[in-house]
Amino acid sequence: MSESQLVAGLHSVRTALKHGAGSLLEIWVEGARKQDRRMREVIGLAREAAVPVTYVSREQLDEMTEGSNHQGVAARTRVPSSLDEKALEELLAGLDVPPFLLILDGVQDPHNLGACLRSADATGIHAVIAPKDRSVGLTPTACKVASGAAETVPFIQVTNLARTLKGLQSEHVVWLVGTAGEAETPLYDADLKGPLGIVMGGEEKGIRRLTRESCDLLVKLPMAGAVESLNVAVAAGICLFESVRQRGMTSYVAGGARPYCMSWGGDVESAVSWRGGASALYSLPHHNKWEALLSERGNNETLRSCVYGPSGPE
Repeated sequence: MSESQLVAGLHSVRTALKHGAGSLLEIWVEGARKQDRRMREVIGLAREAAVPVTYVSREQLDEMTEGSNHQGVAARTRVPSSLDEKALEELLAGLDVPPFLLILDGVQDPHNLGACLRSADATGIHAVIAPKDRSVGLTPTACKVASGAAETVPFIQVTNLARTLKGLQSEHVVWLVGTAGEAETPLYDADLKGPLGIVMGGEEKGIRRLTRESCDLLVKLPMAGAVESLNVAVAAGICLFESVRQRGMTSYVAGGARPYCMSWGGDVESAVSWRGGASALYSLPHHNKWEALLSERGNNETLRSCVYGPSGPE
């Protein structure tokens, strides 16, 4: 039997119904609040998904949720499963916008993982990637802290993180930016646009050597006080929202106008990434879905001609 967990609160239960109704086993609603507007929405979603609803007293919910702020509703749900390397490739191949990824190297505290998933959901991250070994998975505690984000953000556990990172760089032109206290470049001076993977280290040792060597750039978070470092979940949130700020607030997931987005060409088998004042040219093997990618700052004609030729895109 798969592991289950209890989630409580209107937001958490509503998110589970909208994005992971198939994993819900049962919902309990405080009978005295079943006519509340938001509660009626939850009950309606449960009926649409054929999830059983049981009406109970407030005292029963208090006992069931161990006194947490349940807001009159709780649900029993299966713990979400992590995905693997194959699922990652399928996800990346299906994107029509630059990949935006969070890589966690050795995060072992389920509270930190849950908080990272929540920030990942808020910033439109396409997937969170972590190694299978020496890292926490989607435990009930992590899912509870994630407050519904474990159902909305793909969590991918890979066998060999260094190999996965190399594949992201060579096959998908992902720019890997790691965080390290001794780095010379401040976070706010780094270019965080285009295909991007933010790499965060574990609670005690930070990013491991092989992971660090795989990064294209290491950055540090400027610290003005006596504290030398931040909790990994807090640091991840800062990095992710700085990325969103640089990209513009338009959601990459929802579509709409996407600054610094991909342009496609029919016969070109190369990719160009233009970052800040320096240019970096990456060779890209022919890919059956990504025939060409142009990541461009402004309207640089030299880079455009590299990809499209002097006449530009047709």
